[in-house]
Amino acid sequence: MDIFSKIAAGEIPSWKCAANEKFYAFLDINPLVKGHTLVIPRREVDYYFDMTDEEIAEMAVFAKKVAVAIKNAFPCRKVGMAVLGLEVAHAHVHLVPMQNEKDMLFSNPKLKLTDEEFKEISDKIFAEFNKL
Repeated sequence: MDIFSKIAAGEIPSWKCAANEKFYAFLDINPLVKGHTLVIPRREVDYYFDMTDEEIAEMAVFAKKVAVAIKNAFPCRKVGMAVLGLEVAHAHVHLVPMQNEKDMLFSNPKLKLTDEEFKEISDKIFAEFNKL
């Protein structure tokens, strides 16, 4: 079982933002900005584009709901989405609140947040997600 599967199963702690039976969303521990969230399928699959068309469609709808929750919790111009997949061998997308395109530069320095800050951020997104 890979690290993201262990996170989704609750075997490794995470800052949960949203979940259903097929997908799990949690804060990136090395965020570009506050609210930077990862969305993963619970099924282990290495690469986003290895998922079935149905899984990609369902994940996009789930990610859209998470993005709306992020935007409601952290007002921004837009929430950007990126598919990278080099760091962890488990399909995932990054959702990043953006004021400008530079907020999506993965070469930017990462924020260093306290556990209290992570909890506050995830609680805000989770509360907004559950209102939708």
